Amino acid sequence: MLKAYKYRMYPNKEQVKQIWQHIGTCRFLYNWSLEQKIKAYQSENKSLNMYDLNMMLPELKKEFVWMKETNAQSLQAVNRNVETAFKYFFRKKADFPKFKSKKNPVQSFQVPQSYDVLTGENKVKLPKIGVVKTILHRTFEGSLKTATVSATNTGKYYISVLVDDGLKEPEPSPFNSKTTIGIDVGLTSFLVTSNGDKTDNPRYLKNALARLKHLQQLVARKVKGSNNRHKAVCKVAVLHEQIANQRSDFLHQHSYQYVSENQAIAVETLNVTGMLKNHCLARSISDVGWSEFFRQLEYKCTNYGKTLLKIGQFEPSSKMCSVCGTINHDLTLKDRVWTCTSCSNTHDRDINAAINIKKMALQGQNLLPSFRVGTTR
Repeated sequence: MLKAYKYRMYPNKEQVKQIWQHIGTCRFLYNWSLEQKIKAYQSENKSLNMYDLNMMLPELKKEFVWMKETNAQSLQAVNRNVETAFKYFFRKKADFPKFKSKKNPVQSFQVPQSYDVLTGENKVKLPKIGVVKTILHRTFEGSLKTATVSATNTGKYYISVLVDDGLKEPEPSPFNSKTTIGIDVGLTSFLVTSNGDKTDNPRYLKNALARLKHLQQLVARKVKGSNNRHKAVCKVAVLHEQIANQRSDFLHQHSYQYVSENQAIAVETLNVTGMLKNHCLARSISDVGWSEFFRQLEYKCTNYGKTLLKIGQFEPSSKMCSVCGTINHDLTLKDRVWTCTSCSNTHDRDINAAINIKKMALQGQNLLPSFRVGTTR
């Protein structure tokens, strides 16, 4: 089973220079390779694969001599990433590949092999860069795969080591209605469970907007290209990083809690990308981090032998009475509590949705009988 371990690196000034040289070269090659693939298809209706691009590398290094100072295997990994990006596009899992920009907040390059993690010395040995001081706060066992060195715009450096521990993924544990929990996510409450528990939305970005606005005003007042402007931009980047770290920690804590306490978790499939097109809610949706929460649930369920059940995004989980199955077509977003006309049960909108998500997911597993839908409004 593959696992990734991320560590903080502390390179010296010369190593920082070499790391950024690797990042810049890999970014240049990615854009160059992407351009070659586009041109080859437009002019010759020909598709260049990873091996065709790698065959062009020797001539490219003769033209741009500075590319020779970068690890050759890192350059080959770039062409592999270009091919992977097109595979995801053709399989309709991602948009058309975009050119990389040096303005991205996180820059990185890969080291497929020929590196070493010196656990006892808290160091990592990288080709062309040397031995870099690294805080190896977690140990691991297994064979080393690809490592990814990344740099943030706040001046921090990390290495993510992919390790194959040789173990198989655990088989999912059996589950039933008692060991399954339904989760409904929202903006007012971050999540509501089928047990009736509610977790408030921490709204990390919203709480920091006043401070963020002040720091951005300071950036606007500085002269472009000056050291003071650079310092002001770094302060904005640090605040954004703090917000992202707070959100990530919050999501990790809650995803681990529900994975460890239940054998199966039922959630609703959401089109978050489409929902972000609503400009009135886009910032709040981005702040709450639904996509990241579902991603964490998915990989943690896989690692711990649990099951993640998903229902369709068009299921009427909010409008359906969880007692009798009657669908209330008149329900609107502002209705947080409603009463079923068939069975006269009063429902909290979010708790009712979580219960329905659980029931619909278990029906798909043939663990619960189907609803008998009553009259509709």
